[in-house]
Amino acid sequence: MNTFNVGLIGMGTVGAGVAKILLEKGSPLLEKLDCVPVLKGIADRNPDVKNKLNLPSDILFTTDAKELLNNPDIQVVVELIGGLHPAMEIITTALEKGKDVVTANKMLLALHGSELFSKARRHGKSISFEASVGGGIPIIAALRDGFIANKIEAIFGIVNGTTNYILTKMTREKVKYSDALAEAQRLGYAEKDPTMDVEGIDSSHKLAILARIGFGVDFDYKNIYHEGISAMDLSDIWYAHELGYTLKLLAIAKKTENNIELRVHPTLLPHDHPLSSVNGVFNAICITGSAVGETMLYGKGAGQMPTASAVVADLVDVALGRAGITFKAMKTFSGHCEYVPIADIQQFKTRYYLRFSVVDKPGVLAKISGILGKYEISIASVIQHKARENGTVPLVMMTHLAEEGNLQKALTEMKQLDVIKDHTKFLRVEE
Repeated sequence: MNTFNVGLIGMGTVGAGVAKILLEKGSPLLEKLDCVPVLKGIADRNPDVKNKLNLPSDILFTTDAKELLNNPDIQVVVELIGGLHPAMEIITTALEKGKDVVTANKMLLALHGSELFSKARRHGKSISFEASVGGGIPIIAALRDGFIANKIEAIFGIVNGTTNYILTKMTREKVKYSDALAEAQRLGYAEKDPTMDVEGIDSSHKLAILARIGFGVDFDYKNIYHEGISAMDLSDIWYAHELGYTLKLLAIAKKTENNIELRVHPTLLPHDHPLSSVNGVFNAICITGSAVGETMLYGKGAGQMPTASAVVADLVDVALGRAGITFKAMKTFSGHCEYVPIADIQQFKTRYYLRFSVVDKPGVLAKISGILGKYEISIASVIQHKARENGTVPLVMMTHLAEEGNLQKALTEMKQLDVIKDHTKFLRVEE
């Protein structure tokens, strides 16, 4: 049996899972392959990690990643430390030393993916990153290989388990956002500082990766619109549910003739949409292709072993030579893909949910509908509850398709109305 030597850098949750799979006796890899990845060295800045691993004597443990990068016997480096630095330097050095790279680093790939892909091509090496999006869901392989015969028209889905858990808890148990977040933190689903997740930044990183692979284009990451769930009000979830909609944080990519839409934000979906039933920490991603039509991939989007499974799948691709062939052959990894602009949020067209806090007197609806009509926004349905909230009543509307810029202008003008109190809430709708 042939072997392929692996150096693992970063022994956090996922790193420990990768080591567990590679060191497992009677591993499924041994049953299925004639060329298996073999763990030869581990690097982690914390020396105490070694005591928790119970490593065989022939596996090097070091606190200095350079020992693995400079080791000629190691053929592939797995980077699992995350963040921009020193991950960028580690991957760059590995490529320069003639080693293939496997990573789960979504932030680095979102911000510097094209640069790193180009560097790998120049050195005749590959970068594999299945674990960067969707945990154990093989979404990268699907977009890169399975749907190769398709012109990808749209990619959208739930790509962050933390926010999906919080919204599921708010919806099912009718608990406010702060309580749902605290529970997610207690269970280990949310970080002590949850900003990256709850403000949609993590999802925007993943969306950038999916869009580059799916559409085969390049763009400026900083122009991706992202909005999180930290300002979500429980009452909006209730009213939307009454109207037949479920709230999810979606990452959405759509390709048009002249540009692409890339956006992350809380989104209302009809109850019967497949994504509406994706709950807890699970992820699901819908792909619309010219030949295959609509498909959805579903599974655990995070966690030690699902993510480690994706890392090891990449290692196998490298060991079998598939990663190198794919990386060399596909234009996506050339570093010179067509650059396309990201559409401005003001240009997006969608339906909207609106909730006004209004004074309970005649003529209010007429004033609001008059301003909406002025900006070519038509009303599809209205709900007005009699229950008072701080001296006002909630007025909930669903609009027909409208341009975001027009909606923003209408809401700005409505702020001058004395019958509207408090800030007007709105949510975008995808059907």
